[in-house]
Amino acid sequence: MTYRVTPADIESYDRDGAVLLKGVVGPEWLDRVAAAIERDIETPGPFFHSYDTEGKGRFHGNLRIWQTDPDFRAYCFESGLPKLAARFFGASRVNLLYDQLFVKEPGTAQPTRWHNDQPYWPVRGWQVMSFWLALDPTTAENGRLEFVRGSHRWDRWFQPEAFGKTEVNTYDENPDYETMPDIDAARGDYDIVAWDMEPGDVIAFHALAVHGAGGNLRDDVRRRGYTVRYTGDDARFDPRPGTAKALWADGLKEGDRMDCDLYPVVWRGEAASAA
Repeated sequence: MTYRVTPADIESYDRDGAVLLKGVVGPEWLDRVAAAIERDIETPGPFFHSYDTEGKGRFHGNLRIWQTDPDFRAYCFESGLPKLAARFFGASRVNLLYDQLFVKEPGTAQPTRWHNDQPYWPVRGWQVMSFWLALDPTTAENGRLEFVRGSHRWDRWFQPEAFGKTEVNTYDENPDYETMPDIDAARGDYDIVAWDMEPGDVIAFHALAVHGAGGNLRDDVRRRGYTVRYTGDDARFDPRPGTAKALWADGLKEGDRMDCDLYPVVWRGEAASAA
């Protein structure tokens, strides 16, 4: 991976909560990830979840697939994304939080509801982010991501809701969370940003950025998205109510650094390596 994060990229990420990075992932990695996606669809890993759909189409999802497929693992560890995360964080170390797959086949009209991610995850800290990779041309017609600009700085945590009817997607109520407002009913009240993407483009976004996606209304184009989430220096384990138990790590206590087999260190800077 030859992409270099610019000061403008970092400024946009800090201000808006999300930034489009063009041409980050090259053909070799795209081919490896695409092949791994087909393997997972054919023989899903243990955390597979097929999201609810209406009518035709299929919405295939899975997570923690780096643990069961060597090409997903290689992408998470070796693609250069951990170093990009360190640049956005300004961190001396980066841990892998987990990876996740979202495949909307042609005709899958079901949208992805508005949400922010960190309430779902057993981690606290500001240095938590995702890289969403497009494997297909992605537009408003086939389900591109949309973000509420600046929402990562609202300091608002929204109650997780199930996206599908599986044990992976059940969440306890957290009294400190609030209900997500109906953004689609008042879109003019929000500063919503979205980008068309080509294969190899990546959106980097903060774990508290409010986002959603439309359905795939095309009959001839898939929408394959593969996301990797990373944490930085200030991240700590926090298995509070409402978080996904599929992401809880045995052996970690609340407040522990995210260092374990489930959350491996994938990049260290010179200062951390020397220490």
